[in-house]
Amino acid sequence: MNVPPRPIDLVVFDCDGVLVDSERITSRVFADMLRELGADVDGHELAEQCVGRSTADSLSMAAERLGRPLPPDFERRYGERSRAALAEEVTLMPGVAGMVDAIGLPCAIASNGLRVKMAITLRVTGLLPRFDGRWFGIDDVERGKPAPDLYLLAAKTFRARPVHCVVVEDSPTGIAAGRAAGMTVLGFAAGLPPERLLEAGAHYVFDDMSHLPALLDALRRAVPLALTQAG
Repeated sequence: MNVPPRPIDLVVFDCDGVLVDSERITSRVFADMLRELGADVDGHELAEQCVGRSTADSLSMAAERLGRPLPPDFERRYGERSRAALAEEVTLMPGVAGMVDAIGLPCAIASNGLRVKMAITLRVTGLLPRFDGRWFGIDDVERGKPAPDLYLLAAKTFRARPVHCVVVEDSPTGIAAGRAAGMTVLGFAAGLPPERLLEAGAHYVFDDMSHLPALLDALRRAVPLALTQAG
């Protein structure tokens, strides 16, 4: 039996680790600050543990690992230091520039990051004009990911039907949010193994952003996808 074509009303991207190469920078700053407090942390391991988490969740996890509360001004200083580093170092993820030009569908961004940080990364990488009025941060909703609020806000704002929205995520937290919103979730395996994204609930997984326009076209036309698929 033929599968009917499926319209795509909106493609909603996570930001960090999907569109902008920011997570390695903020993780480095975070690890440096924890080491200054005497914590023995591995930067790579910390980055994997924090991927997709809100700053508040990451700070709570860090306090547990440290074995005592973080200093009262830690969050403020982390925000200042990470934003300064991002302003100097952040770049687009490989393949994103061409993908954005080629995608040909309505798009938005929904991130667990604060809008003040997103404004920096989107401005520095040149994405801000392309997504003008189409980006949402954790301070726009009551609950961040893994709750579906951010993705549902994006859909509501652009009158898109969640069932006809596609989410592009790189973390289990974001994948859970997209699934809870009732959307099709593409897992972008740039930092985590594809198996982990599939286990988290991604419908499909890919690892090259330049392939995304063709993948979305295949979804829209109900063509079998030549990429890792959830069972």
